[in-house]
Amino acid sequence: MQRRTKIRRRDTTEAIIGAITGTLARPQLLVLGRHDQEGRLRAVGRTVPLRPDLSRQVAEHLAAAGPRHPWTGVQFAAAWGSRDVLDVTSVRPDLVAEFSADRAVDRGVFRHPLRFQRLRLDVTVNDVPRFGKEPAAAAG
Repeated sequence: MQRRTKIRRRDTTEAIIGAITGTLARPQLLVLGRHDQEGRLRAVGRTVPLRPDLSRQVAEHLAAAGPRHPWTGVQFAAAWGSRDVLDVTSVRPDLVAEFSADRAVDRGVFRHPLRFQRLRLDVTVNDVPRFGKEPAAAAG
């Protein structure tokens, strides 16, 4: 009997941190987004829970969202296809996160949780790929 090995390809790219679970002082996971062609911030996915060291690193740079946050009133599913809703706190959408993701993407949204790699303090939100464009739109 021949064994089969499944290899999942993961790509690394960037998105904007738009919301978190947990608190500003101790974020648990990140909800990430990208601007669409009209400039609206659209959610592209959420991360797996952050390790304590990464949580502290992100917390140093987070700021509470203002009253005109683009995701005010938006609810996020706890998992792909789930009816459960995440309890999120909106943050000022000016931090860029680098993350790795597999290639399962549906209409610009990653199907599986993302793996936060690091903050990209060297780039601005304008440097982040647009919603639905490569590499986020890679065939899955």
